Amino acid sequence: MPSRTARRVSAEELAGAVAEAFGPATRITAAEELTDGTYNAVWRLDLDPVGPVVLKVAPRAEAPRLTYERRILRTEAAFLRLASGVAPLPVPHHLGRDSAALGGDFLVTSMLPGQPWHRLRGRLDRSRRQVLRRELGRIVARLHGIRGSRFGYPEPGTGLSGDTWGQACTAMLAAVLADAERFGVALPAPAADITALVRAQRPVLDEVTEPVLVHFDLWEGNVMLDTGAPAGPRIAGLIDAERAFWGDPLADFVSLALFGDIEDDPALLAGYREAGGRAVFTPAARRRLLLYQAYLYLIMTVEGVPRGTRGPAALLSRRLAARGLTRALRALHRATEVMSR
Repeated sequence: MPSRTARRVSAEELAGAVAEAFGPATRITAAEELTDGTYNAVWRLDLDPVGPVVLKVAPRAEAPRLTYERRILRTEAAFLRLASGVAPLPVPHHLGRDSAALGGDFLVTSMLPGQPWHRLRGRLDRSRRQVLRRELGRIVARLHGIRGSRFGYPEPGTGLSGDTWGQACTAMLAAVLADAERFGVALPAPAADITALVRAQRPVLDEVTEPVLVHFDLWEGNVMLDTGAPAGPRIAGLIDAERAFWGDPLADFVSLALFGDIEDDPALLAGYREAGGRAVFTPAARRRLLLYQAYLYLIMTVEGVPRGTRGPAALLSRRLAARGLTRALRALHRATEVMSR
C-alpha cells in the first residue's frame, strides 16, 4: 500500500545495511520490496552466505508520525529479544541505531516460512481454523508470562510510560488524541469528551498491577502460517511487534478479535487458558477492553493521515476503524454510567 512515510531505499543503501549487519563479504543475491506495510520500508533480501532475511528501514527523521511511533523499530527489536524462546518469532540479527548507512534506524531479522494467515483464510476449513485459533491462544498466553518493571512503551523517546497502568494508559490515549488534533483528523466525538471518558476509567485501569508484554497488533495479517506441515497449516510465528508495550494482557484481545468480540472466539480463549492465561470478563475487565478497543481504533483512524495512504483498502480500513471507535466509545459511556449508579 503506497505511503509517504515508508521511504525509498536505494541499492547502495541496501548494500550498506547488509555490510553493517553482516560484514563487507556478505552479498545480496536477490532483493524484493514488501509493500503490505505503510510505516517502515520492508525488504526481503537473499544473502550469500546468510540466506533469506527481512530488512526494515525506519522513515526519515523529518517524516510525520504519531507520538508512539518514535523509534518503534527499537521497540520491535526489544520485543523479539524478550520473547525469544517463548513464542515463535523472527530472530533479530542486527539493530542499526542511527545508522550512517541509512541515515536512521534499521532492523534485520530472519525470514519466517509461510504466508500471512489472512491470505489463506479461504483455504482453511472450520476444523483447521479452530485448531489454529487454539494454538494462537497458547502462544499469546506464553507471551503474557513475560513481566516488566514499568508500564507503557519501552522506548523512552515516546514519553509514554508510567509507574501505574492508569498513568501510562491515559498518557497513551492522550497522545493519540493530540496526534489527531495535530494532523487535523476528524473524530466521532470531541477530544474533550473522549478524554473525560478515559479519565473516568482510572479506577479500573489501576486494578492492573503487573505489566506484561503486549504485542497489540495480532490480527491475522501478522500471524504467519506454514502450509508445508504434514498435518495441515501450523503457526510459523508472529511478526510486526512495533506496537508492543508493557500493560494489561487484555489489551491483546482487541487485535486478536479485530472489529469483533474476543468472547466469540472460544477456541482461542480455551488455548489461552490451557497455557496459563487468565481471561475473566468481569464488568471492570470489559470496561478496560472497550478502552483498549478505542485506543487501537483511534490509532488506525489517525495514522492514515500522516502516512497519506489511499486506495480502496486504506479507505475500508479507516471506515471500519471509525465504526469500531464509535461503537467502543458508546459502549464505554453506557458501561461507565451503569458502574457509577
